[in-house]
Amino acid sequence: MDRVRAEYVEQVLSCVEAVPPGRVTTYGTIAAHVGGGPRQVGWVMSHHGGPVPWWRVVRADGSPPPCHEGTADGHYAEEGTPRNGHGRVRMREAFWDPAVPEE
Repeated sequence: MDRVRAEYVEQVLSCVEAVPPGRVTTYGTIAAHVGGGPRQVGWVMSHHGGPVPWWRVVRADGSPPPCHEGTADGHYAEEGTPRNGHGRVRMREAFWDPAVPEE
């Protein structure tokens, strides 16, 4: 992996590690924060995201990627992540933006 790609991977993973328990962010939000696009962030997560809290990165509609739907549920329950009756995260309550400092 070249140095530029390695730095990008580290930026994405660092951003994911900063998401507080019980909160989520989106692929697009991470991309807006570190650069690139949502698909690039998705690529990083699919190839390097195992050691970070990957369940805290969801689609804009609050759903995890299809490959994580069943696995993410346990993490959401454990962390108290607010969800609706269809298993999606309630984004209005749980969304975290890395560009906005926590109060």
